[in-house]
Amino acid sequence: MDHSLNMTHGNPAKLIFRLAVPFMLTSIGQQLYGIVDAIIVGRGVGVAAFAALGACDWLVWAILWAVQGITQGFSTMIARKFGAGDEDGMRHAVCMCAWLSLIFGAVVTAVFVILARPLLAALGTPSQIIGDAAVYLTMIYGGTLIITGYNMAAAILRAVGDGRTPLIAMGIAGAVNIVLDLVFVMVFHWEIMGAAAATLLAQLFAFLFCLAAFRRYTIFRFRRADWKWDGPMARELWKLGIPLALESTIVVLGGIFAQAVINSYGEVFVAGCTAANKLHGTLDCSAVAIGFASSTFIGQNYGAKRLDRVHEGIRKATLITLAVGAVIAAVMLIFERPVVNLFLDRSVENAAEALDVACGYITVMSLMLVGAYLMNLYRYSLQGLGNTAAPMLSGFFEFGARLFVAYVFPMFLGSRGLYFMDGSAWWAAGIFQIICFYRTLKKIDRAEADADILQERQENHGI
Repeated sequence: MDHSLNMTHGNPAKLIFRLAVPFMLTSIGQQLYGIVDAIIVGRGVGVAAFAALGACDWLVWAILWAVQGITQGFSTMIARKFGAGDEDGMRHAVCMCAWLSLIFGAVVTAVFVILARPLLAALGTPSQIIGDAAVYLTMIYGGTLIITGYNMAAAILRAVGDGRTPLIAMGIAGAVNIVLDLVFVMVFHWEIMGAAAATLLAQLFAFLFCLAAFRRYTIFRFRRADWKWDGPMARELWKLGIPLALESTIVVLGGIFAQAVINSYGEVFVAGCTAANKLHGTLDCSAVAIGFASSTFIGQNYGAKRLDRVHEGIRKATLITLAVGAVIAAVMLIFERPVVNLFLDRSVENAAEALDVACGYITVMSLMLVGAYLMNLYRYSLQGLGNTAAPMLSGFFEFGARLFVAYVFPMFLGSRGLYFMDGSAWWAAGIFQIICFYRTLKKIDRAEADADILQERQENHGI
């Protein structure tokens, strides 16, 4: 059955929410990979192995966020062509996205597999955990093509309004991941290596499931001509995708420097921050979902020249964002301690101290969480308008804010000062992107008005 969704007609709030909810659940499923790995490794192997996973966090996110950024950028063109009713152009764009994703994934794999251990060493990863961390990171980097394949297939489906298929894929893959984690880590005792293998195999399943779903769509019945290399389109797609990948790289660089500061506080503090960071993605995955849905809505309506709906859509999306962000922050503040206790057994040496660190970190993140929701909404909405420069520049605001807090706040608050890194980065980038979004929209409105005036004059003069 065809699950595409044309968002150029109908209630904007309902359409955005309809697409956002499946992606929220998909994102939660994707976050479960890391959370399940952490729980099983933390309880089944110990604090040191748990800290090893945490030492990899930012280096894993470097690839994951870059992949998500570039594939989401590519899908902007697909959403526009779908909204404009250009099915031939859309199919050709999908094929070019596949070629470029393959190239990107292969290059990233070749480079980062070699750099895995040197990067961990450069971060000052404690000697007790660097061996396990290197095994996990090398395996994840080796599976970059799988990660890229799933994210590209899911982004294409969401661009035509299908949030259901990626959700089902991730739901089943999440169950596969849990089973494989238990078997590889608890039964076969493969420890860190088992956790990485389970994650990649589950992601491979999600990719194949989405790929098979393309057969349901008449709009995705490709011809040989669709796969022909198109240099101008490739350049246009790179312009949409590369800035977003660079933005992710800039943000991650700030996180990597911050991780080096965290590492300097020792294994127990690293373990506590690991528990907090494993929940970090779950806290703001709804923000990314609303942002992706808004990007698709804006992209389709911009392609269909429905600027009135673009204005209405961003207003409704902002209200949804503020409400969802506030609710999730409140829930996490109430339930943070029972959730954090899932990661480590308090009877294990140093576990209680590590869990106290995690709770402190999560409390501060929750209080500042609305900033993450606004940042993601306006970042992806800018992409829907075709402005990828502003999201890239916002990465510098995240980078600067995170480093400032990492190196200055501990002077006054001790290690607790590090809890403010993420929240400060969210608000700095979010404010910048809100300003850029409305400036971009104003320019588009002005250009559209000028075009209407010109057309009216030509008609009046019989041209």
